[in-house]
Amino acid sequence: MSRLRQRLNRGSSWLTYDLANLAPDGKIDEDVLEELEAELVMADVGVEATGQIIASLRKSLGRKELKDVAALRNGLRRTLVDVLTPVAVPLEIPRQSVPFVILMVGVNGAGKTTTIGKLARRFQDDGHSVMLAAGDTFRAAAIEQLQAWGERNKVSVIAQQTGADPAAVLFDAYESARSRKIDVLLADTAGRLQNQQGLMDELKKIKRVLARQGEGAPHEIMLVLDASQGQNSLVQAEKFHAALGLTGITVTKLDGSAKGGILLAIADKLGVPVRFIGIGESAADMQPFDAEEYVDALLSSDDKPGNTKP
Repeated sequence: MSRLRQRLNRGSSWLTYDLANLAPDGKIDEDVLEELEAELVMADVGVEATGQIIASLRKSLGRKELKDVAALRNGLRRTLVDVLTPVAVPLEIPRQSVPFVILMVGVNGAGKTTTIGKLARRFQDDGHSVMLAAGDTFRAAAIEQLQAWGERNKVSVIAQQTGADPAAVLFDAYESARSRKIDVLLADTAGRLQNQQGLMDELKKIKRVLARQGEGAPHEIMLVLDASQGQNSLVQAEKFHAALGLTGITVTKLDGSAKGGILLAIADKLGVPVRFIGIGESAADMQPFDAEEYVDALLSSDDKPGNTKP
């Protein structure tokens, strides 16, 4: 929790903005809510989600529950938790006779391959056997990077030469994982922009091939999003969800220039479970998403657990 607060509270957005500055005289009124509304929009929360949050606070103001800054902070916390709680659904790996296939998708630079490496470590720590599949056959560097993660985590990596058919690679990987009774198969794919229809069609092909291999496969279609992309991340999520039917999202790079509000926009707009968040380079910095911890980190003014500065 302390690390999450420290990593998120690096920017000059509303995450570190002292709410007392919105109401220097301590009075909470419509003007204060309008200023807070502007702060939320600038923090990538999005217009629609912001509207719902402010509407909830206005009701509280009308009931005279927002009497001071502390009450405003508590009201804001409750509202944000209500938005995020429905998507704070952990990824459960069931015990089954076939590999649990996680198909990783996203645009270039979002951190897919690094996320795969970190998740492989986490699943191993949870007692699962893991295999990696190098489905990004467009870049030799991507295959090499995945193989490096495989060596680091001491797990097998199924790969072919650069330019091979990605669906064929994942077909072979699934067969290998099944024959070795592997618990989790993490499948990398080439980064692609959401508007590249040919490449999106290729992902649909990969999904169909895996579906023919085993019941329910791929069991998880996980989109990796770069939080620093702001509202563009929401556009990406919408396009990938429409094409593939996402079952989970991992948000990376929350420790950089990201304002953090994008998770609220995604939760409000899509309702797709947010499985993990990345707040740093180490494997320990890839953590399951917890709505209350996240909101407390957003609204905290220092790194002391449980302390929110009024």
